[in-house]
Amino acid sequence: MISQLSNPWWIFILFGICAGVLSGALGLGAGIILVPALVLLCDFEQKSAQGMALAVMVPMVLVGALRYWKNPEVDMNGAVIGLIILGALAGVLAGTEIAARLPGHILRKVFAAVLLLAAVKMFVGPTRLKRLGPDDSLTSQKITNLVESEGINNESTKQ
Repeated sequence: MISQLSNPWWIFILFGICAGVLSGALGLGAGIILVPALVLLCDFEQKSAQGMALAVMVPMVLVGALRYWKNPEVDMNGAVIGLIILGALAGVLAGTEIAARLPGHILRKVFAAVLLLAAVKMFVGPTRLKRLGPDDSLTSQKITNLVESEGINNESTKQ
């Protein structure tokens, strides 16, 4: 099996180390590292790289999540985790169906666009949003943050 690899075996271990370090340290999914590495450096098809990245995430994410769970400085809300899991399971069924129907070259461009959008949003977006209360909604939070930002900008230009 190892003799059938398209690249030296150690390159895949190196990819795993990079994905693990960045996932553990920054909370990044393995797909952000592994999909581009497998597609661009190892000539795998987009869909194959995505499938392998998903398979790699299972053990890696479990180990990482347990380490965060045991950290007393980290507040992990089980209800939030459970609700996200429910949505993610439904979403991955829909997402894999979409991926199966899209041509690989389109899927690759969509993947790149999502990465670019996330990077830009993280770079220029606010560092922390107002915490939601029981009567707040995401829409009202967005409007409040917009108004607060505009007020700050207007006050700084008057001086």
